[in-house]
Amino acid sequence: MYTRGQELFVFSGSAHPKLAKDIAEQLGITLGNIKIEHFPDGEIFVQYLQNIRGGDVFLIQPTCYPPNETLMELLIMIDAAMRASAGRITAVIPYYGYARQDRKDKPRVAITSKLVANVLIAAGVNRVLTMDLHAQQIMGFFDIPVDHLYAAPVLYPHLKKALGDNAVVVAPDSGSVKMAHAYASALGAGLAVISKRRTDALTVESSHLVGEVKGRTCLIIDDLTSTAGTLIAGANLLKKEGANRIIAATSHCLMNDLGIEKLESSIIEELYSTDSVPEVVGKSSKLKIVSIAPIMAEAIRRIHAGGSLSSLFKSNVK
Repeated sequence: MYTRGQELFVFSGSAHPKLAKDIAEQLGITLGNIKIEHFPDGEIFVQYLQNIRGGDVFLIQPTCYPPNETLMELLIMIDAAMRASAGRITAVIPYYGYARQDRKDKPRVAITSKLVANVLIAAGVNRVLTMDLHAQQIMGFFDIPVDHLYAAPVLYPHLKKALGDNAVVVAPDSGSVKMAHAYASALGAGLAVISKRRTDALTVESSHLVGEVKGRTCLIIDDLTSTAGTLIAGANLLKKEGANRIIAATSHCLMNDLGIEKLESSIIEELYSTDSVPEVVGKSSKLKIVSIAPIMAEAIRRIHAGGSLSSLFKSNVK
């Protein structure tokens, strides 16, 4: 049982050790000592190499590529911490994998994001700290506290500088309208919406635009990108409608080599994102990464102290 005042421990999985190290530095502590190994057949072995009994344990592990392995590793870390009598276990998941499978939109499919929530709770986690879930209803999949941060306050100052005046924020599909509206309000920009149709996992068609973009600087905003298909299809439509400059921003940049290649050859000038997942291989010259370590560290500090996280949602745009 955790009681306030117990020692704070921060451990890193193998998914993103650099972010974990940056968070620990922001907290003024060192990362906890943990052994994570793989048996020859691929099984994962986890052992805490220090006493964490009764402690407030934070496990930093985005469930990014390869999602099955990073998720399983997190589950084993949670189980090992529970069996080591940790007072409270918080899974810090900057990027929550499987979040796109949040509803039954086709016959005979799984709601995998709910399944992930179930197995995290079954493993013994007491709390989850995450950022920009693909769908906010995922918080309701958990029967434990979920602290849901936003990347927006981190990205706002950089986007304000890049956009200048006469800007418009563009939602590349209907699911991004709420996020685009929040960015437009904070940045003092206009708002436009694109109608999108996905033909398959790699191909996107953008067909209609609602809003005035002619002669303006456009910011396409989305929560994540893996192939850059949605962003590029939207950018092409905006250019056709007379947009002057086009930049983009996402909370989570999951792009592989194909996505990087497509971004480099696109009309998008810059893509702003965070380090919620490890830096992509073959990093594009157009990709601008902003660290979330300070806001994550502050959230951990406040959770540990029993403080409020509300002020972390506010932007510093001036």
